Amino acid sequence: MQGGEKRTGCQTTERQADLMDPARAAAFQVALGQEPTIGAGSVLPPFFHQLYFWAPRPPGALGRDGHPRVGDGIIPDMGLPRRMWAGGRLAFHAPLLAGVPAERVSHLEQAVRKTGRSGPLAFVTLRHEISQGRRVCVTEWQDLVYREDPDPSAARPAPPEARRDETERRTVSFSTTLLFRYSALTFNGHRIHYDLDYARQVEGYDGLVVHGPLLAQLLMLLAEEAIGPLAGFAFRASSPLMHFDTAELCLKGRELWVRGPDGRQCMTAAAETG
Repeated sequence: MQGGEKRTGCQTTERQADLMDPARAAAFQVALGQEPTIGAGSVLPPFFHQLYFWAPRPPGALGRDGHPRVGDGIIPDMGLPRRMWAGGRLAFHAPLLAGVPAERVSHLEQAVRKTGRSGPLAFVTLRHEISQGRRVCVTEWQDLVYREDPDPSAARPAPPEARRDETERRTVSFSTTLLFRYSALTFNGHRIHYDLDYARQVEGYDGLVVHGPLLAQLLMLLAEEAIGPLAGFAFRASSPLMHFDTAELCLKGRELWVRGPDGRQCMTAAAETG
């Protein structure tokens, strides 16, 4: 942990257990338009662990954005209201099985506040170790960014242009129903994904924001289908995708990206095979 943030009442490690209910994974398959093939003992697809290890909090313990209030758990209060999942990386050591009890141990690796071109920023890195039968199956690093509320009079930075040299491409769209279902299945209360007035008026987006982890999930499924079982995966968000946008999932070799309808780069990723 770095920086001069306040740490009152905030621990740096959390443990959670979960039974890894197969019905939740099968419901996610249905939400993605797939056949529900997952049952007890099935190998979970990569990143499906996002559906588990819920940490519900009562209404009084939530922040204005619907997430658990910072400063009460593993994430410190950095004094900045807007939360974004900037990216992450994963190491897949062994398959996770549906219906088998699992444990997730989460560690706060970094919490540092800096000043960027757009103002103050806070960077938080969490490391999650997910085990079944005393064996670590997945290690995940989650990178979060916190920032100030947007200035309505400030010009928006131009998003980067996405590559156009892909060898495989999938066109995808995101209904408000899919965003709701993903929020529900992952117990993600962030209002930018379902509260249109909040997303526009408070956080300054043009519409509902497609979850970064949902984009990463789709890229992982594409990578596994194209190049085989994954040993690792890293992704980085670069510009938000709105619920009314049609996007393209792109792959070339082990590199992947999400291209928005105007050609902007929304996410980049790299896959590793064992």
